Amino acid sequence: MESFSYRSPNAEEWTFLEKCHPFDLESFLQRCLIFQKFLYETNEKFNLTRIPVEEFWSKHVCDSLSLACMKEEIRNQKIRLCDVGCGAGLPSLILAAAFPNLFINAIDSRGKKAQFTAEAAEKMNLSNLKAFQARSNELGHKDLYRHSFRMVTARAVGTAETLLKETSDLLSRQGELVLYRTPTQAEQEYQALMNGKKRIPIRLTEMLDLPGNAGTRMFMILEPGKTLPSK
Repeated sequence: MESFSYRSPNAEEWTFLEKCHPFDLESFLQRCLIFQKFLYETNEKFNLTRIPVEEFWSKHVCDSLSLACMKEEIRNQKIRLCDVGCGAGLPSLILAAAFPNLFINAIDSRGKKAQFTAEAAEKMNLSNLKAFQARSNELGHKDLYRHSFRMVTARAVGTAETLLKETSDLLSRQGELVLYRTPTQAEQEYQALMNGKKRIPIRLTEMLDLPGNAGTRMFMILEPGKTLPSK
């Protein structure tokens, strides 16, 4: 295997990262570099990402961190968060590295990916993240996790309808299901949910352009613990 070559953020990516207000930007960047090396070295052994290292900062780090630009409480409130279908630890590792006020459980049904995320958290010295193999619909039936999360996140996994069904038992009464979406995905899923039988508060955030023409991100936020009046 060839020796790994680090890729640091360029000026546009750096500006975006500053906009998201990580708690300690220098420490955050160092942790991301550790993650970058571990991710792409491990990717040689089994598939974790199709994103090349040249797009690591824009499509992995900036995208994961974009949540903080839309939900300010991520930056400064103590929040217990569950990241479902965490895959290679995105967005969970990035959020944990940026905001020590978060306590994150990262879960994935695939053991290798959950193990990778756990090992990455150890290498990045993240004491506020615990990763393990689990399915969200099963975890929600365990006393330790049932209705115990203020926020559940999901990125690049499942439909809004499926995630709503599978994660509702994880959320506290005031909890939010926060889905990373493209504008097209958000509009389609929003209409489908609003036309459904179950009436719950659903809102879409503003759109946010990622650096380097890496796409446009927005978030769909659902509150299954609340209900809306019938039509």
